[in-house]
Amino acid sequence: MADMVVKKQGPRYLNRDLSWVEFNRRVLQEAKDSGTPLLERAKFLSIVSSNLDEFMSVRVAGIQDQIRAGYTKKDFTGYTPAGLYRRLILRISAMIAEQYRTYRELSRQLSKEGIQFLKYDELNGAQRKSMETYYHDIVFPVLTPMAVDQSRPFPLVHTGFVYLAVVLERNVVLQSEEEEKEPYFAIVQIPSNLSRIIPLPHHSNSKKQSFILIEELIRHNIQTLFSGYTPLAVDEFRLTRNADLAFDEEGAEDLLEEIEKELRKRRWGAPVRLEIQKGIHPYALEVLKDEFEITDAVFEIEGPLDLGFLGRLPGAVKGFSRLRFPQVDPVYPREFDENDDFFEVLKQKDVLVYHPYESFDAVTDFIDQAAEDPAVMAIKMTLYRVSGNSPLIRALAQAAESGKQVTVVVELKARFDEERNIAWARTLEKAGCHVVYGLVGLKTHAKILLVVRQEGRDLKRYVHVGTGNYNDITARLYTDIGLFTTDSAIGEDASQLFNLITGYSEAEQWQALTVAPTVMKDKLFELIQREAEHAAAGRPARIIAKMNSLSNQEMIDELYDASNAGVRIDLIVRGVCCLRPGVEGLSERITVRSIVDRFLEHSRIYYFENDGNPEVWLSSADWMTRNLTRRLELMCPVIKPQTRETLVRILLLSLADNVKAKRLVPSGKYEPIHSGSQADSCRSQFAAREISAWKMHESPTLI
Repeated sequence: MADMVVKKQGPRYLNRDLSWVEFNRRVLQEAKDSGTPLLERAKFLSIVSSNLDEFMSVRVAGIQDQIRAGYTKKDFTGYTPAGLYRRLILRISAMIAEQYRTYRELSRQLSKEGIQFLKYDELNGAQRKSMETYYHDIVFPVLTPMAVDQSRPFPLVHTGFVYLAVVLERNVVLQSEEEEKEPYFAIVQIPSNLSRIIPLPHHSNSKKQSFILIEELIRHNIQTLFSGYTPLAVDEFRLTRNADLAFDEEGAEDLLEEIEKELRKRRWGAPVRLEIQKGIHPYALEVLKDEFEITDAVFEIEGPLDLGFLGRLPGAVKGFSRLRFPQVDPVYPREFDENDDFFEVLKQKDVLVYHPYESFDAVTDFIDQAAEDPAVMAIKMTLYRVSGNSPLIRALAQAAESGKQVTVVVELKARFDEERNIAWARTLEKAGCHVVYGLVGLKTHAKILLVVRQEGRDLKRYVHVGTGNYNDITARLYTDIGLFTTDSAIGEDASQLFNLITGYSEAEQWQALTVAPTVMKDKLFELIQREAEHAAAGRPARIIAKMNSLSNQEMIDELYDASNAGVRIDLIVRGVCCLRPGVEGLSERITVRSIVDRFLEHSRIYYFENDGNPEVWLSSADWMTRNLTRRLELMCPVIKPQTRETLVRILLLSLADNVKAKRLVPSGKYEPIHSGSQADSCRSQFAAREISAWKMHESPTLI
């Protein structure tokens, strides 16, 4: 159907990277929103910075590589690497300027509330004395001034860290140096193992809370590092390097060791971006640009470099509850709260768990129970991103130590979590788990847990499939779905999947699960085309798809064709979207909206009306080329009517959001969706807190 001819409407697609910039701008809008509590707005500013760091170190770095290689071919959205790069730098520069205007305004508002960052010369006597002691006892011992001259080459500058560039002159000029005109130059790394936010002492009867940034404290005391020299200028700078790993996976004898080698090489990745403090000394700027060979991706910052520190501000501030979101305490899933025997509950029904409103503890408790149950024979699980102190690792290790057959697929190539996953892999191996690293050439992104239990003469399979990572920390911050089921077809497919990963078995046929990269894309095309056939025949047809990103060209073309066939399509895409909605003759029946709110929208839910016999699927996969062709992903049908209805409610609630949702218009911009009145407003994430009350039998009605 993707060959259907449509009249020319201009560019059919939005560019992936430019769409990402628009997404990060929506995050920035949350930091600017006066309706968002002040300390939460600080968090959003932090997220803008961390998002941009990853984007620069991966996506922009890749574009720079293409330019250096002389690649000039246009992508499917019509951009050459050089043309896209120029546009990205312009848009990113504008976004950074807006980000720091927001930071300065936010600082003023926080100060009015009694939360302030001070410069050193603003400290009172008691505060200065306290900071002098703190600097002498805590900060000074870990500082290392690094001079740059003929005998001391430029030291390694680590990606993402804040440094001070120090321009100096010698106090006593030697006769041999009288002819020299260039000043001396040194750098100092801001310690990463000390907090950037230092609380200042205050009067016991004062409600104010004041802080100083550690770089401000070091700057004031910089003379202690350079006796015999006078600092002429002390300016911040920060370097971003290419963070992509490049290794021969097929030729690696030991994948774990190969990735460890590449992680060490990442420290020397090509420079991608240089951030400098506004008004930096010209000599310092000249030295830095010459050393890093950067000319165009230099960003002058009016404010502290790397606003990521703002993410820690809410934890540093004591009290001020009115400047925070109301606390959300995840409730334990009602089904398991009423009966704490997981196996007995799941024999009766499937259980859907909606994070963060329902507790992730249910997953850990399930493994704990499996580890202690003498009837459990085996536990198999995939791990992509795990928290730093994961209770799941403890539970899996305990299961192995108690004699269970425990198999864990640890994805070593999960970007920026490689080191943590290597450490967990070794911990699990020491506990007696069978640890495998997935299939060559593919990232294992599927989220699945299988427990095999002996029940009488039979083996029964208990499966958990999720849309998000098995991570107890992000389960409090992301919206995700987990499904517990004993469906026999799903269970048999789960066994087949693990055999495919750990051995040489090839899947002959899937009964329930749909797996990428082999069959998922074709299955999705089949489902979309079926809706188009229903619509063309005048039968009920509709698609609702909730995901993080949509960028696969073939998938977009299929959606365009379905729209032209009469299918109503509602897409809820948090981040990147290359589909251009609402274009006459192309996508006029397609809507796209994005929800950016307190929690990161992360669940993937796909609904197909199917002539009144709806199908609902959970998935680990977005509709991106990498998910459909270069990753091991899962799509799982939700079979039981009650659990399926709960998912439909979640989709309908997202479509009803007119507070935090924004609508994508054909130009590629996002516009607010305004409610008619306050009484008609719907904020989906706040309404979803009543998740336990949704688990009822009546069927929701699609509008």
